[in-house]
Amino acid sequence: MLDRRLIKEFLEEEFKLAGIILPETISIDEIAEAFCQYTEDDYFEWLRDNYKSFFNYDNPNWSWIIDTVNFVRQSGKTLSNNI
Repeated sequence: MLDRRLIKEFLEEEFKLAGIILPETISIDEIAEAFCQYTEDDYFEWLRDNYKSFFNYDNPNWSWIIDTVNFVRQSGKTLSNNI
């Protein structure tokens, strides 16, 4: 899901700014992959938690959801505007 090349470049820059030197036994590619997997795992857990909350633990409050959708519609920030 994450762009591994972009993450590698990000980490290289952050390490440079922070003065972090990698151990010789670990490559930047391995660090980038491990960081991506860590981040993706955390991201999917965050999505699951928010799904449960938004859909009231599989017992949706449709009145609240419709109000939320209407609020988003009124703001002009629809999904089609962001894709």
